[in-house]
Amino acid sequence: MEFRYLGDSGLKVSEIIYGNWLTHGSQVENDAATACVRAALDAGITTFDTADVYANGKAESVLGEALKGERRASLEILTKVYWPTGPGGPNDTGLSRKHIMESIDGSLQRLQTDYVDLYQAHRYDHETPLEETMQAFADVVRAGKAHYIGVSEWTADQIRAGQELAQDLGFRLVSNQPQYSMLWRVIEGEVVPTSRELGLSQIVWSPIAQGVLSGKYEPGAAPPEGSRATDEKGGADMIKRFLDDEVLTAVQQLRPIADDLGITMAQLAVAWVLANDNVAGAIVGASRPEQVESNAAASGVTLDADVLAKVDEALGSIPTTDPSETKSPPTRVV
Repeated sequence: MEFRYLGDSGLKVSEIIYGNWLTHGSQVENDAATACVRAALDAGITTFDTADVYANGKAESVLGEALKGERRASLEILTKVYWPTGPGGPNDTGLSRKHIMESIDGSLQRLQTDYVDLYQAHRYDHETPLEETMQAFADVVRAGKAHYIGVSEWTADQIRAGQELAQDLGFRLVSNQPQYSMLWRVIEGEVVPTSRELGLSQIVWSPIAQGVLSGKYEPGAAPPEGSRATDEKGGADMIKRFLDDEVLTAVQQLRPIADDLGITMAQLAVAWVLANDNVAGAIVGASRPEQVESNAAASGVTLDADVLAKVDEALGSIPTTDPSETKSPPTRVV
């Protein structure tokens, strides 16, 4: 396993990050989830990403239990705040001071730790003054409850405004967590250049495009039984955007590229996002330990310019690149 610095900070994260968005506490049983965490540790993964909203807190609880007994200083635990949690009251969502301060305490309790290494704004809150949000994050850091602060799915302008306020308050934003894959490249035009300038790295989610880039979904064929596309709890709605025959046909053109490299299509997809030097880590999830092991093997795979050109040629105009696709809800969701 290889490691990368997170933004301009001194914190290193494993370039393969284990995430439990669609699995722990909802899609798979706790024993299977724990087995996946153990497989991640065995593969050299030290960085674990979760959020309070995942399975309404259950994902954090399962992760905390699975990591119990590990040396805390040898791990990087990441979580997030914004989306509705608890019973869904008027202040159970967003980035108000009230919600942030109450949410960090809840997350720490569920994760069974005194601090998280990175606390992330899970979206931008258009209904809370940015000054209030940044002041709350500054106080979380000063209280020792989080070492670093990041954001998720913020636009370039939002990142710039947030970083300016953070620096005035004595801390820095070190990361952004966007969706990024061969098929979803909306951060390349504005977010990545701005992040490079301001000292943030990307921690990317869905590098395999919800599993589509693994090649298991074929044009003209029904989704495999038990796959994410057939599981309403496991992201079936989100994967629909990629289940177009034109997209699936293009994805199949990636198979010979992976074969020539002696790697799987999923490993090619993960290595592709890691080829972007502004990406610190790629988040991978799993419902079985062998999936973790396979995805972790993408660490250290180097794709030369010729391979990257072949990927672009195979996909043509299929990837989504419009920067306006980076957005947060205009109002809080309750």
